[in-house]
Amino acid sequence: MKVLIIEDDDKVGSFLSRGLKAEGYLTLLLQDGRALMDVCRQFEPDVIVLDRMLPHQDGLQLCQQIRSQAIPARILILSALSEVDERVKGLRAGADDYLGKPFHFEELLARIEALFKRDLGQTQSRQLQVADLQLDLDSMQAQRAGVPLNLTAKELGILELLMSNSGKVFSRERILTNVWGLNEDPLTNIVDVYMARLRKKVDESHVVKLLHTRRGLGYCLQPE
Repeated sequence: MKVLIIEDDDKVGSFLSRGLKAEGYLTLLLQDGRALMDVCRQFEPDVIVLDRMLPHQDGLQLCQQIRSQAIPARILILSALSEVDERVKGLRAGADDYLGKPFHFEELLARIEALFKRDLGQTQSRQLQVADLQLDLDSMQAQRAGVPLNLTAKELGILELLMSNSGKVFSRERILTNVWGLNEDPLTNIVDVYMARLRKKVDESHVVKLLHTRRGLGYCLQPE
């Protein structure tokens, strides 16, 4: 399998190239995307590992350009911008997967293998499901009882956290840290505001409620 790496950091690019070659992949390393289209047509990569912050052109723009040219390669965006809203931007730009930096090489390798298997007809979408609530982690689209939910990036981040740990109670502080990051003021009531919005979208029209407040403890998601 051929992997095209677009990474402007010499150390990271060299590490990725050497690591993937050691696993038997044929790799090609670019430090920016200026010659990307020509390289894609000549090298014909199966997977493109694309850094988000590149000189000359943003990785999201490159991702959109690849898709507009109908290049069939799978795209894995690799970026230090790893908040939920940034991941959503990457997926909506046409990426097949998004991995934050710093990363473990074993996870990167597993994700590349999974992307390659899709082209072998072995696609298995990554989905979370609790009762009739579903969240597709590839497209970051949620639905309840088959009806799509119009959720913001932060709402999707909260939902992913709670669905991944169904029945587990998360304090406001832990939700704040996981979804907003460490720099958000822990005294803000933003978590309560977003939970109220999320509960309205997920539960309001359903008899079985999934989002629950545990007084003095926090929030959890599980069938009532």
